[in-house]
Amino acid sequence: MLFNQIVFGPIHSRRLGVSLGINLLPEDIKICTFNCIYCECGWGDEPAGATHALPLHCGETEQIIPVLEKKLQELQAQNIHLDSITYSGNGEPTMHPQFGEITKNLIRLRDRYFPQTIITCLSNSTQLHRPDVIDALREIDNPIMKLDTGIQSTFELINKPFSKISVTEICKALSEFHGNLTVQTLFLKGELDNGVKIDNTTETEVSAWLDCLKIINPHTVMLYPIDRETPAKKLEKIEKNVLEKIAERVGELGIKALAYS
Repeated sequence: MLFNQIVFGPIHSRRLGVSLGINLLPEDIKICTFNCIYCECGWGDEPAGATHALPLHCGETEQIIPVLEKKLQELQAQNIHLDSITYSGNGEPTMHPQFGEITKNLIRLRDRYFPQTIITCLSNSTQLHRPDVIDALREIDNPIMKLDTGIQSTFELINKPFSKISVTEICKALSEFHGNLTVQTLFLKGELDNGVKIDNTTETEVSAWLDCLKIINPHTVMLYPIDRETPAKKLEKIEKNVLEKIAERVGELGIKALAYS
């Protein structure tokens, strides 16, 4: 499923409430540093320019901000409540080369039209080498950063990065948020198309993941299962009681844990 608008919704999100989505990426293709086996946008191709460039038809700040302001004006006039304005869309939003500038403008518009609404970014944590991305994520209310496993080999099976990305490096970068972030983790099990078994709920997997959380020390962790059709067809939804048991172990670290079904 691809989003064919810059601004979409509001939608009712199981994690964020009434959420207005922002898609900074092209309408016809997924642009991401990952090719996750569970991605609701389906399989993707390696981004143009290897990992960091976007196609020339990707929206500029001057195109995106007026569309967003018009939508916020309409929602305000209709007295519609928003819990979150959320970067999401067709891939990894922080890959947009003007992410920092767009975020400055988004904060300005939020403060004008919906000052009580939080700004969220759903990110895969791979663009934290960019100072503009780090600065922007620190400025918003709710950076939700993905970490599906603490084991490199599993990371490569689940997230299928297009370039060499280290779980250790991601953890180190996330630790520099000094706790002002949420970590989101999707738990799954099943079989890949090549017959390889996968399960990030085993004791080995959970222990390694918890070790990463100790390093990152987020204020909140969101645990959730598959909720939509996945590109890899032989994946199974994890039961709520399994997620709750893992959440209990997160709580023992002094970190708030939210398990979704």
